Amino acid sequence: MAKNKSDKRTQAVNILSHVRPSPMIKSSMNTDSKIEKIEMHFSEIMKTLGLDLQDDSLKDTPKRIAKMYVNEIFGGLNPANFPKITVIDNSMQYDQMVCIQDIEVMSTCEHHFLPIDGFATVAYIPNKKVIGLSKLNRIVEFFGRRPQVQERLTKQVADCLEYLLNTKDVAVHINAKHYCMISRGVQDTHSTTTTSDLRGSFKTCPETRLEFLKQCRTRFST
Repeated sequence: MAKNKSDKRTQAVNILSHVRPSPMIKSSMNTDSKIEKIEMHFSEIMKTLGLDLQDDSLKDTPKRIAKMYVNEIFGGLNPANFPKITVIDNSMQYDQMVCIQDIEVMSTCEHHFLPIDGFATVAYIPNKKVIGLSKLNRIVEFFGRRPQVQERLTKQVADCLEYLLNTKDVAVHINAKHYCMISRGVQDTHSTTTTSDLRGSFKTCPETRLEFLKQCRTRFST
């Protein structure tokens, strides 16, 4: 079991070495130590705000926040959480676009630590490999679970797919709401942000580009 975990981590680190990095520093702390330290600091934040940590509704909030940060919404900072990827030979010689629409995107703005909520459309044209469809969703989820800017998130997903599938023909489109613009600042509840990374034929061939962009849509009503 330990060897399997080690092999999985090694594979993940290798894959992530081909993806543009998030701004991070090395840390030797384990999961429990991170949770303990974040809990301590968040307790101080709450006290500074004048909140009563003796109240039964608030007393466990620092620990809940700490566990949520480390194990859930920022789980994509840990290479051990990179999904197991299934890639198979393209024995069927499929050479047209594979496209998944409406992949849920849930991330966190790294400027204000508020949610980014949206949908991704991801496509590729197989070369010698095809990937399990659900793995596209899991790759988007993994890179979303870290403090992000939408531009980097879009690029990281495309980098990962280009390396895993050994093809330049990948395309990523994200349309999202940013709660740093909704709950604070300009307080605009209607605007959305769109980013795209088109590579290979999706960038150079007008017909392929148009075919992909026709699959991209917003799910938000205004």
